[in-house]
Amino acid sequence: MIRNLLILTLLPLLSYGQYTQKLKHGGIIDGPKKEKWEPFKDFDKKFKKTIKFATFYGAFNGNNSISDRDVFEVSSGQLLNNTVETPYDYSLVAGVRKIARFGYENRANVFYNGTEHSYADAATIGKVSGFEFLFELDYKRRFGNTFLDQQHFLRYVADQWIVKLEYVQQGFADIKYFEASQRYRKKVGKKFSWNIGIVQRISEPYGYNPLEEFILPNGSLHYTSLALQEGYNVEFLPGGEINYLNPEGEIVADNTIIWEEVVIPQVLSDYVERKKNEIPQQWNHSLVLGYDFYHYTKTFWIHSWANIMPFHLETGEYAYHKFIAPKQTWIDFGGGFILGNRLNKHLGIFIEGKYNKYWNREWHDFSVGLNYIIF
Repeated sequence: MIRNLLILTLLPLLSYGQYTQKLKHGGIIDGPKKEKWEPFKDFDKKFKKTIKFATFYGAFNGNNSISDRDVFEVSSGQLLNNTVETPYDYSLVAGVRKIARFGYENRANVFYNGTEHSYADAATIGKVSGFEFLFELDYKRRFGNTFLDQQHFLRYVADQWIVKLEYVQQGFADIKYFEASQRYRKKVGKKFSWNIGIVQRISEPYGYNPLEEFILPNGSLHYTSLALQEGYNVEFLPGGEINYLNPEGEIVADNTIIWEEVVIPQVLSDYVERKKNEIPQQWNHSLVLGYDFYHYTKTFWIHSWANIMPFHLETGEYAYHKFIAPKQTWIDFGGGFILGNRLNKHLGIFIEGKYNKYWNREWHDFSVGLNYIIF
């Protein structure tokens, strides 16, 4: 009796993990065995498949800037002539991209040099489903000012969902943020789809103004008080002359004009940058609603997309909603529109553009025109 109980008890353990299937003639065969999960199995093969058709590129581009400008002034009855020179413009670009081109896109150059501009790169959904990516860094100088632009993203588009990670820095527009989004996608026919999901963004404390505490009731800025706080000093000399000293005790201005037009702007810039750098990056969670429409023929095409974020959740002392009126919520938006029409063999028109507004910061570009071919 005890032996029978032991056999009944051990039988499930002995048969655990085994799968049997009866044959028609009474025999049995082993079933399929559970495979071990090996995420890095055939990694080289999977990696090569991922980067297949990707393009790595790097280039240095340059051109002349605006022409030199003569500036005239009169001092003590003497005519003075100064020439303002602007150094040449340049861009240093490096990147890698794997983005399928839409039907209306043509590769303008044999090689990528970073000057290519595709509005469709900002679209929510690409030409094909699956995994696409872009990593591009562009360090440029324009009209004597240097900027760093970056756009990096990883995007996976499926029939019913979209996942995207993106980092954007627009030096000219003074915007920089990291964004991740997860969305449900619903197709309506073959050309239109809408999506809904959530977005997480990390950025500097937009809306925060470190100079606000120095603004007087009449709206003017008490910049001298700020400069004194930062270690600058004012030295009054006999005869009514004034010297302005930096924190090291060096004379940086000997009259009010230089102090207000040269020194103070730099003091304010350094103070604002330092105060913002002292504050940690801010998290922002948002609801996102979007759509994408794409229609293409050889003579007419239209591509449109938009994303709107009407509701936000954020915490912290420097949350953006605390610096805006009525201090409740705001709407962020991004979208693009591309239209082309070959009216006949000679004439064609096009409209292309994109627009973004995040934290009340706007950056956009557009192009409108026509082509007429004579033959």
